[in-house]
Amino acid sequence: MKNKDTSKPLMLYLAESIYLHLVKIKITEKNITNIELVERFLASNEFQKIKKGAFHDNLFIKLKENNFINNETGKKIPKETIDLLNIQKNTVIKQFQEDSETYFAKSSFPLSTSQNAFGLVWRMCETYELWCKEMKKDKLIKLKFIY
Repeated sequence: MKNKDTSKPLMLYLAESIYLHLVKIKITEKNITNIELVERFLASNEFQKIKKGAFHDNLFIKLKENNFINNETGKKIPKETIDLLNIQKNTVIKQFQEDSETYFAKSSFPLSTSQNAFGLVWRMCETYELWCKEMKKDKLIKLKFIY
């Protein structure tokens, strides 16, 4: 029987980075809620870097320097994964732009950029925790977005 691959998907690197940044905030401010954590993150320099595409730019540089070999698995990263990372980068940049025109479902009311960004960051944290739970890496779950 083949062992299940428990390596972290490259698409999860951004979610993990955001999550770990929130954990750092939580360590210094123990009584802060997850809502306040996300709001603090949205005001951070780290968020500004992600918003401008620097996170993905740095990731692509590291991948290229390693000849597109995944450090965790030792396997060549497929072109499709690189394409998906580019889509993720463009989507994140678009979602975090001040002038984005996103609307609530089933209405014509626009979402503010902060609501849009807040929702995306929250979903990324949930996604990271769900992956941790699925991979039986529950010790990595520090903030309990999914509980």
